[in-house]
Amino acid sequence: MAKKRPRGLRRWLILAAGGLLWRRVSAGWRLAVVHRPRHDDWSLPKGKLERGESFGEAALREVREETGAGARILRFAGLTFYLVGRRPKLAVFYEMQFEEDFEWEPGEEVDEVAWLEPHRACERLHYPSERRLVLRALVRREVFSLGPGEGERRPRRRKARPPSGGRGRTRNR
Repeated sequence: MAKKRPRGLRRWLILAAGGLLWRRVSAGWRLAVVHRPRHDDWSLPKGKLERGESFGEAALREVREETGAGARILRFAGLTFYLVGRRPKLAVFYEMQFEEDFEWEPGEEVDEVAWLEPHRACERLHYPSERRLVLRALVRREVFSLGPGEGERRPRRRKARPPSGGRGRTRNR
């Protein structure tokens, strides 16, 4: 007899949220990665959504629980999708700016937090999908500022337009 599937997408699909938590230090920017003793791996802080919680709310809560840091969301960072046993899991990630430290103690879920240079964080992360999120964030940092006007768009330099009115074509060549 075939197993009965749970009704509703929510019961079948595992939803999670997490963050790429950036912290400014004197030597530049650092990214938080966490060690999970149960899996003996290093990953970005993330966890399952609680009932009625949005992805953003869950991401902020999980980052605070797993790193002891308060943060604010800067922008959407990307998605990861993978199987946990036979169930699909979708994790939504946001880039976040460190705001303040809270009391944190190592526990069963996370026993260590490391603040690493972005490329060192990539080396430490166990999962390729999370490494790709960090690398994409580094590319985006060329367009977005995490400096004094955190999270604001830097003005892009526009190419000089030809004297033909800006359409790039002239009738008489």
